[in-house]
Amino acid sequence: MSSGNIQCERRGDGVSLCVALLVAVAMLGGCARLPYTTKTLHQDRRVVINAQEELDRPGYTHPATLSRSEVAAILAGLSTREQQRLPLRWFAEEVPPKAIFRADEIEVLAPYLAEALTKVGPDERVHFEVIAPGLNPSMSKDSLGGWVAVRDPYLYLSLEYFHVQVPIRTTDLYDYNYPTPPPLAKDYLVYFEPGRFWVTDQKGRRGVNYRAFLQSAPTTNGPGRELRTPAGTP
Repeated sequence: MSSGNIQCERRGDGVSLCVALLVAVAMLGGCARLPYTTKTLHQDRRVVINAQEELDRPGYTHPATLSRSEVAAILAGLSTREQQRLPLRWFAEEVPPKAIFRADEIEVLAPYLAEALTKVGPDERVHFEVIAPGLNPSMSKDSLGGWVAVRDPYLYLSLEYFHVQVPIRTTDLYDYNYPTPPPLAKDYLVYFEPGRFWVTDQKGRRGVNYRAFLQSAPTTNGPGRELRTPAGTP
């Protein structure tokens, strides 16, 4: 083999190594920017609340002070539909969005979200999960999960699970050593009513202008009836 061929081969090996390193760095950089849980703020059989740190420094105005009734009023206005690709999107757009939270879910979740927003910092968001028995309670749970954050005057909500059946088994039917993983989070479109308060901020993100909304809306669950405190709430 000639020296020229050897140099070409070495040069080719060097290029391959550089490409491999660049791919690895890109992958590591992408993974490193994923939010991660820093602490659990509340956990019981119905509600789990975690603080998650975002590494791209979102600049939220946390801690944020909202009463449980104000949080409940905001949650009651949110609705969603699962995001679909074409051509299914054409049919999905004909289906009206569903309310994200039922009244009982708002009642148990709102106090803990209000408290959690006072305990997170400007680089953190509040992740929540509302749990109910699944279709087969011994093998799955019904999960409603996502996260909220505040950058005054906007409140953002992103949905990950909308009444999804999540396995709770410790083992898989086919392999004892590898339990069934939870399903991947889905993509959802989120809406808010009244629609005039569902706006786009300066960074192009959709959120609720909660200050304007709360100035125009009552924060009770009905005439003269304040949001009740769930049993066990401090």
